[in-house]
Amino acid sequence: MEEIMEILKELDWSPLFISIKTGIVATVISFFLGIFAARKAVKASPGKKALIDGILTLPMVLPPTVAGFFLLLLFSRRRPFGEFLFDEFGFKVVQTWLGCVIAATVIAFPLMYRNARAAMEQIDVNLVYAGRTLGMSEIKIFWEIIIPTAGPGIASGTILTFARALGEYGATSMLAGNIPGKTGTISQKIAMVIQDGDYLTAGIWVAVVMVIAFAVIFFMNLISGKKMKNIGRW
Repeated sequence: MEEIMEILKELDWSPLFISIKTGIVATVISFFLGIFAARKAVKASPGKKALIDGILTLPMVLPPTVAGFFLLLLFSRRRPFGEFLFDEFGFKVVQTWLGCVIAATVIAFPLMYRNARAAMEQIDVNLVYAGRTLGMSEIKIFWEIIIPTAGPGIASGTILTFARALGEYGATSMLAGNIPGKTGTISQKIAMVIQDGDYLTAGIWVAVVMVIAFAVIFFMNLISGKKMKNIGRW
């Protein structure tokens, strides 16, 4: 116990702060992009919907290192797009915190998109017709009827997106690297200390991740429970 307390006193907490900061920014970006993409997919024809869904869901089924490889090809300064971003706007993505955000967003985005789409597809279309009958514009119907009605599903997607972004490892390692205090996240820290044979420190970081994961699941179940409280259970 004394050894654990000593390690906690000397522990560098920067991976936790970097992971939380990355998770929050990636979740905010995924939230708005996911809702926008879900709205477009719901209103699209079956063929177009299948194409959109396949493209947007692809990062969720690909190994994260594969997604990281494509991101590295895209944003590397040795490639036209990466060179353009740096020369014109001064944006450097590879081995920067911006790379952490982009990698986490790409990997976590499908969770937000699919949850938002599923929630919107379950909305009673009569609510939309009623809004149109009352003279509401499509934008007003979307924000005042669709979003509140799909709220629990969107909230669950947001929580899952944050959890996925917080624990992202493969794509982040490929794109942002593992620079202590800059791009070193919790997942990368665990892998690094295990390679060094420091299982006690790794266990402490694993415990931190497990506490965060439990909190995520708890709040997601809490939101789902509120949605189901008025429904009779068999």
